[in-house]
Amino acid sequence: MEPVNPAIEVKPDAPPISVPSNKRTLFLKRLNRSKYLLILFLPCLIYYVLFKYLPMFGLIISFKDYNLFKGVWASPWIGLKYYKMFFESPDFLKLFRNTFLLGVSTVLFGFPVPVILALCLNEVKNLFFKRFVQTVSYVPHFISNVVVIGMVVMFLSPTTGIVAHFVKMLGWQPVNLLVQPQWFRPIYVLADIWQHAGWGSIIFLAALTAIDPQLYEAAAIDGATRWKQLWNVTIPGIMPAMVIMLILNIGHIIDIGFEKVYLLMNPATYDAGDIFSTFVYRMGLTLGNYSYGTAVDLFTGVISLIFIYAANFAGRKFSETSLW
Repeated sequence: MEPVNPAIEVKPDAPPISVPSNKRTLFLKRLNRSKYLLILFLPCLIYYVLFKYLPMFGLIISFKDYNLFKGVWASPWIGLKYYKMFFESPDFLKLFRNTFLLGVSTVLFGFPVPVILALCLNEVKNLFFKRFVQTVSYVPHFISNVVVIGMVVMFLSPTTGIVAHFVKMLGWQPVNLLVQPQWFRPIYVLADIWQHAGWGSIIFLAALTAIDPQLYEAAAIDGATRWKQLWNVTIPGIMPAMVIMLILNIGHIIDIGFEKVYLLMNPATYDAGDIFSTFVYRMGLTLGNYSYGTAVDLFTGVISLIFIYAANFAGRKFSETSLW
């Protein structure tokens, strides 16, 4: 029998050290520690489950000759009939062109504005003026699209609109821009910028607060002007946020919202304003061909997925910043 080391005090009645027995116990502890954050996240999760994931079941009708009275399961399978019909339709190229050009125009001209606005607000030293500009720029985001387009129509009215009065003051004859197909995209993009630029700048203002002030002090000591500090410190500091937001915006190039386009469009601007979402509405809800409309909508979702994957790959390769 080995001798007992007297330096070691043996306490037979001491309780055993509590060690997590398995991963399940550790997971429950983490869950309990983050319960309040999970409660805050719960409404968002419920929203996406009810209004985004569960409706995906309805995509099955794009492969069926769906009849409202027969239901989903009793409607006969037709495979890719409506997809082939859409690709062979003379409307396909027009819809793809209109949607792509409108989406690219929105990203190309709309994405830099929140960044520039955030950079300008970051340079403002007067706190009252800064908050005033922020409030004025945020408010349009909370206005309904119906009200926004109503305001656009009023402003651009050739008889009573503000733009018409300004044109008359210059000695020119006002024209109705809302019935000019070539003006549809500029009007849509400008209205979208006015409505969402202030709200979009919040993310970049938050990113600006994360930049270490010592970097500006070091740049100033090295003799960097304010412009060089902006170019070499500020912009690189918010570049990850810019890349993430650009990737998300590229994912919406094809998946453009329906309401604003539909409200702004009229028969005179169909050639420039008719996009995938308005075509889906016309086929599905107006003409009652739900299967055809669902097929077009699913095609739009697949193209958007390809766009966002490509943008994410490019972001990870060239800037080492990506969504995943």
